Amino acid sequence: MSRDQRTRLRRRAPDSFRCGHCRLDVSTAAPGTMHRNHCPSCLWSRHLDRTPGDRAAECAGSMEPIAVCVGDDGEWALVHRCSACATVRVNRIAGDDNAFVLMRLAVRPLAQPPFPLEFLGRL
Repeated sequence: MSRDQRTRLRRRAPDSFRCGHCRLDVSTAAPGTMHRNHCPSCLWSRHLDRTPGDRAAECAGSMEPIAVCVGDDGEWALVHRCSACATVRVNRIAGDDNAFVLMRLAVRPLAQPPFPLEFLGRL
């Protein structure tokens, strides 16, 4: 079998993508959102969209999950920062996202405060 034939066999269908961070093959179908734009395992993304689903961004850099935020309706969202151009985007979480990684992001400010904890005793 030639290299071209093997490559064709490994190509993923248009309804999936391979995570650039953890290399997981990910289905584009996601519970709770119409445009999956991040890996449900490691939560990393790729800078592809200017607006959700348009795939018009030219950067294509890796988007690191840096935080979670909560909307007025109580819905959680991921905050991603592009490692190539430093653009920050907020994206809805999906129903199959890794709950442990989401919680790790949520408690990061408490686990790593921006000031020495000793200062709290002085208040």
